[in-house]
Amino acid sequence: MYAFLEGEVADLNPAGVVVNCQGVGYQVSISLNTYSKLHGLERARLYTHLVVREDAMVLFGFADEAERGIFLHLISVSGIGPNTARLILSALTPDEVVDAIVTENVRALQSVKGIGGKSALRLIVDLKGKLSKESITKEIFGAKHNTGKAEALSALVMLGFNKAAADKALDGIIKSEGTAVPVEQLIKSALKIL
Repeated sequence: MYAFLEGEVADLNPAGVVVNCQGVGYQVSISLNTYSKLHGLERARLYTHLVVREDAMVLFGFADEAERGIFLHLISVSGIGPNTARLILSALTPDEVVDAIVTENVRALQSVKGIGGKSALRLIVDLKGKLSKESITKEIFGAKHNTGKAEALSALVMLGFNKAAADKALDGIIKSEGTAVPVEQLIKSALKIL
């Protein structure tokens, strides 16, 4: 229902924030991860998810879309509700959650209050495949603030070259020619080596 809220941070504490959007204050539940990113800001944009229950409607907010995506994956697992998902994202960063699930690190997941062995295994079984595919896609296509090497590597992998071989070739080119080489030149030089 609400994709994001943007406005003045009217009140902030480790469990929630009030965002003033043109005179309307929205009470939003947040993780400690989001709290640390909002601390000290006067204005913020929160990516949101509305949870409707019989007795309440709760708006959960996240500092970025990646954290919201992990939250949505977590609440899709049977037995993991929105408050438990928020606890997980408060105890671990989104990257640590993905890493723990993909590498089947039960101990890391159990370090979160309220997550026992069965819940940790259920998270791994239900989400490992989904999160592994997303991690591979992010590696290939890269993040918003992509470096020249990462862009060149993505292009070479999409052309069908082995990722490890392409990475090694790009490292050699950067070592000999420096980091200021344009992406196009990196790709051309790598194609000569590969």
